Amino acid sequence: MKPIWIVDDDQSIRFVLEKALLREQLPTRSFTNPRDLLAALDEAPEGPQVLVSDIRMPGGSGLELLEKVKARLPGLPVIIMTAFSDLDSAVSAFQGGAFEYLPKPFDLPKAVELIHRAVEESQREEVAQESISEAPEMLGQAPAMQDVFRAIGRLSQSNVTVLITGESGSGKELVARALHKHSPRANGPFVAINTAAIPKDLLESELFGHERGAFTGAQTMRRGRFEQADGGTLFLDEIGDMPFDLQTRLLRVLSDGHFYRVGGHSAVKANVRVIAATHQDLEQRVKDGGFREDLFHRLNVIRLRLPTLRERREDVPMLARHFLLQSARQLGVEPKRISDAALERLSRFSFPGNVRQLENICHWLTVMAPAQVIEPKDLPPEVTLAENGQAADGAAAPVLAGKPALVSDTATPAADHEAIPVRTAPTSGDGWEGGLEAEALALLSSGREDVWDELTRRFERKLILTALANTKGRRIEAAHKLGIGRNTITRKIQELGLE
Repeated sequence: MKPIWIVDDDQSIRFVLEKALLREQLPTRSFTNPRDLLAALDEAPEGPQVLVSDIRMPGGSGLELLEKVKARLPGLPVIIMTAFSDLDSAVSAFQGGAFEYLPKPFDLPKAVELIHRAVEESQREEVAQESISEAPEMLGQAPAMQDVFRAIGRLSQSNVTVLITGESGSGKELVARALHKHSPRANGPFVAINTAAIPKDLLESELFGHERGAFTGAQTMRRGRFEQADGGTLFLDEIGDMPFDLQTRLLRVLSDGHFYRVGGHSAVKANVRVIAATHQDLEQRVKDGGFREDLFHRLNVIRLRLPTLRERREDVPMLARHFLLQSARQLGVEPKRISDAALERLSRFSFPGNVRQLENICHWLTVMAPAQVIEPKDLPPEVTLAENGQAADGAAAPVLAGKPALVSDTATPAADHEAIPVRTAPTSGDGWEGGLEAEALALLSSGREDVWDELTRRFERKLILTALANTKGRRIEAAHKLGIGRNTITRKIQELGLE
C-alpha cells in the first residue's frame, strides 16, 4: 500500500500521527511544508494513499496545497487539519475538495479511524480505476451479447434514462460504464452507488448530501452523489431496494433536476444522466406496493436486459482466459493456462453468480491451482460438486476430499435418553453444507478428537483465501467484505500460515 503523507510544521503533530499509524501497520511519510510535498509529488507522481494536511503553515497554505494536489490527483482523499476558528472559512473553500476535516485539537483514535475511512475510499477508487483502465469494453461473441452491444451503440449518444435489468453478476455496471464512456458526458464523472449496500438512515445523505449540523456528527457540509456526478453520469445500482420514502425524492430530481441537501433550504441543480439497474422484477415490486409506479415509469424509458452467462455459454472460454490473464497481472505472477477439458467443464456449469462468479473462480485458480496448466481436477469445489453431486437432475450427494458419506439413517440416544434422529448422509441439493456434513462424518468416524479445530481451520483458510483472491490481495477490502476487522484478518493470516 502507498504511504499516508502528513504535512504539518508542528513536529509533535507529525510524531503523534506517525506513531499511531505505525501501530495500525499504515506506512507514513511526513513533510514540514507544502513546497517539499509538491517536490516529492514530482518525484513520485503516483502520490500517496491519503494526504493529511494542516491548513496554516509557513511556505504555503493547506488551501493552496489542496488545489494543486487535486489538480494532479483528483481521486486522492485529502484530510484537512484545522483549528475550530478556521472551520467556517475552510468549509466554503473545500466544498469541492477535502475528503473530511480534522478539527484541532483532535482525539487520536478518531483521527486514526478517519484516516482508515479515507484509505478504504482510496482503495475503492483504485479498484474502480483499475476496472476502467485494464478491462476491455466488454467481451462476448454470443448473439445475446451482440444485441447488447448494438443497444449500447444506439443509446450512448443520448441522455435518455436507461434501466438495466439482469441477474446479479451479469455485468450491469460494466454496461453503465460503457454507456457513459461513449456518451457526450465521457469527460464528466461517472459516479456509482449501490442503494442496497448503504443503510437506510445514511442513504439520503449519501445521495443528496447534507448541510453542516443537519444531524449529529454532521460537522461539515458534504456533497452527495448527485452533486459529485454533475456533468456526468450517476449509476444507481440495485434501485429496486431503495427505501420507499426516498423514492419520492428521487422522482423529484428526475423530474426537474433539483433537490435539497439534508438540512438544507436552498435548491441545488444537478445536470446528471441517471442509469439505474436491478436484478428484481420491478413490475412485481410495483404490484406488491414496494416500488412507486410513477418512479418505475420515469426510470423505464429505455430498458436493457443483460443475458445470464447460462444464455451465452460459448463466451465462457474467452472470458475465462481473459480473467486468468487479468488476475495474473494484478497479482504479479505468470498467467496460467487452462486445458480444453477444464474449459468444457466450466462451460457446463450453471454459474448462478454469472460473469462475476467466473471472474472469482479465475482469481481462485490463479492462487490455488498447483500447476501452470489448469485441469478439470483443479477446478474449485463449487464447480466439481455441482457436476458430481448436486446437479439439477438429482444425482448423488456431494463428497469432499474423495471420502464417501456413510449411508445410514439411524437414531442416536442422547445423554438425556431422548432419541435424536441423526442423518448420516447428506441428500442431493444440500450443496456445500451437505459436503461439509459428509466430511465431518468421515472425520468423526475415523476416531479423531480434533474435528472442530480441523474443520474450522480449513473453513477459515478457504474463506480468507477466496476473499483475498476476490479483492486481488487487498487485506482491508477482504476484511470489509467478510465482515471482520483488519486486525482479525491479519491475525488469522498469520495463524493459518497464509503469509
